Amino acid sequence: MSTLSHLGAPVGSPQDTVKAPVAGRPPRRLLPYLLLLPGALWLTLFFAVPAFQLAATSLYDPAGSLDLGYAMTWSFSNYPDALAAYWPQFLRSFVYAGIATILAVLLGYPLAYAIAQKAGRWKNLMLVCVIAPMFTSFLVRTLAWKTILSDTGWLVGMLRDLHLLAPDGRLLATPIAVVLGLTYNFLPFMVLPLYASLERLDMRLLEAASDLYASPVRAFRKVTLPLSMPGLVAGTLLLFIPASGDYINAELLGTPNEYMIGNVIDSAFLVRLDYPQAASLSFLFMAVVLAIVFVYVRRAGTEEVL
Repeated sequence: MSTLSHLGAPVGSPQDTVKAPVAGRPPRRLLPYLLLLPGALWLTLFFAVPAFQLAATSLYDPAGSLDLGYAMTWSFSNYPDALAAYWPQFLRSFVYAGIATILAVLLGYPLAYAIAQKAGRWKNLMLVCVIAPMFTSFLVRTLAWKTILSDTGWLVGMLRDLHLLAPDGRLLATPIAVVLGLTYNFLPFMVLPLYASLERLDMRLLEAASDLYASPVRAFRKVTLPLSMPGLVAGTLLLFIPASGDYINAELLGTPNEYMIGNVIDSAFLVRLDYPQAASLSFLFMAVVLAIVFVYVRRAGTEEVL
């Protein structure tokens, strides 16, 4: 009789055998790290390395040139110099993006609620209508707004007939055109997260609020809005961040008076070839965006983003 039999364990029980790792298969504890490896390599090659190179470029000697080359002189003064020169574009970017975000909330929330709770069998079709513009090039969609807002377009003509716009007034090449373009182009990024939150809303909670004599406004404020906050926070971030860095709308729908910081960075990189200034502006922009997002998430509640 075996030793295990003396100890009271029957022969052939699980205690007799110890599972050996299968040949050619990695240990189970390493599996999560192997799954993370492709994403980590991607972020390292296409984000961390370029960001490091951009940081180094931002400290080059601003007096260098393409012919003689830029020397690493640790010129931290590039940052305050760039901010002093282009702070209006910084401010304009965040103001335009903030207004576009507010407009997207006002337009997107009722639309997302209608699709999620009232559309019925038309729900899928309405979702396709929201997403369908994304199948078209961003540039083409913006150019379409240039046609809509033109001085000879139907919209300007109607506003002039209604005396809502002066006879010589215009919409194109104004801040209004840029904000409208930002709102339209990024509106799906607001609608879809809101829809995902509102679609899970239990309507019995609203019925219970009504039974407790809550008015529709109070029921919305106490039930619907808090339960939809994850989608609202996510949609706000998904819209505000790319809108503040956009430069296509200001380029096509505005004038240099409406240029945002993205236009300045684009010009510094590709037209003026002032790489130190362009890199410092890029890092300043990223720092400000990260600070705004951090403060917003802290105020809104980190759990709402999760």
